[in-house]
Amino acid sequence: MVASPTTTHVSCTVEDGVAHVRLDRPSKLNALTLETLDDLIRTARWLRTDRTLRAVIISGEGDAFCAGLDFATVLRKPGNVARAFVPSPLRGTNTFQEACWAWRRVPVPVIAAVHGHCYGGGLQIALAADFRIATPDSKWSVLEGRWGLIPDMSGVRSLSELVGLDVAKKLTMTAEIVSGKEARDLGLVTDLDADPVAAAEALAASLTSRSPDAVAAAKRLFDGARTSSARRTFARERLEQLYLLAIRNTRVAREAAFAKVVPTFGPRSR
Repeated sequence: MVASPTTTHVSCTVEDGVAHVRLDRPSKLNALTLETLDDLIRTARWLRTDRTLRAVIISGEGDAFCAGLDFATVLRKPGNVARAFVPSPLRGTNTFQEACWAWRRVPVPVIAAVHGHCYGGGLQIALAADFRIATPDSKWSVLEGRWGLIPDMSGVRSLSELVGLDVAKKLTMTAEIVSGKEARDLGLVTDLDADPVAAAEALAASLTSRSPDAVAAAKRLFDGARTSSARRTFARERLEQLYLLAIRNTRVAREAAFAKVVPTFGPRSR
């Protein structure tokens, strides 16, 4: 694996196959700058290259997960904002969108551990994760509505996947602030815990007990199912299963299950 990228407002450590990615601008409640967005993209792309990676946990340092975009800092350089708005012809996302969607491209489970504010762009980062664990008193809001804007960091897609369209529209149009408990009831949050990072680590440990290839295949299939026809999804199921039946990690899982022992998996095959 290549050396980790140099970052300013995002830190990343990897231990036993689990990456801890932390938004690291606590004095500003981890509010997002263009540099933070670039850091998130670089970190996600770096982690994608590690086939021994098993899970990612994203959290925020200090008193909040993320208070959203730091407008005062970002708008000082309108030329940079304009450039960040231009989408990549290859990926189809711009910098704002890719800072979230890059985590969908990481082929392992991504868990957001949320406390404090989870507003605007921060909420959209959390929604790009596969799972969200939050404190009951955390605060969630599609805060862009307060500024006369809409979520434009992949949030429209993520919201419409997780909640009913009426709820997605209401949250977006009103910029209502809801608690972690209310967010769980709405479907934005997977689980509640007073210590979301510890709970995320427990979930990661459970996930790493399964074949990394099966877990990666499940992520690909479910992420693609929303936009695929039933026929296309069935075809993808067959192809993924045929591949899994032929590889070593599946044999390791099967043999361990029969022997009732803990399996020892190799790196992810792709």
